Amino acid sequence: MSFTRNLAAFCLPAGLLAAAVAFAQDTPREVVLPAENVRYDYAQVLSVRPVYQTLRTTAMERVCDPREPAISATLARVMSAVRSRSAADRAEEASSCRMEPVLKEHRRTIAYDVDYMYRGSKFRTRMDRDPGNRLRIRVSIAPQPFD
Repeated sequence: MSFTRNLAAFCLPAGLLAAAVAFAQDTPREVVLPAENVRYDYAQVLSVRPVYQTLRTTAMERVCDPREPAISATLARVMSAVRSRSAADRAEEASSCRMEPVLKEHRRTIAYDVDYMYRGSKFRTRMDRDPGNRLRIRVSIAPQPFD
């Protein structure tokens, strides 16, 4: 019985030691990152260029071709002032009208490309609005961790 007690007393610490060694090998190396040093400063804006989006639409519009030869603008104004309502109706009947698709383009600003300089270095970013003459920037400095 003393032999089994000695064997149990020997095996238990040896087993714990082996488990501890195996556990220590499985844990990855812990990387500690220092807190960032953050501050805010202003950079000089060099240029701002709007970025446009072009939207194309097609609309049906009434287009009339007059059958009369072209008349000078002044004479046309005088004649239209003299004509009565019924005469204008007859002029529309005399012309050839039809519905045609007309292409229309609309351009809208969707962003701004901003070039700016900070401490002698030039940078570019895209922003949702024009920043003006100076741009507030976030400056963050942190050491590079070892790989």
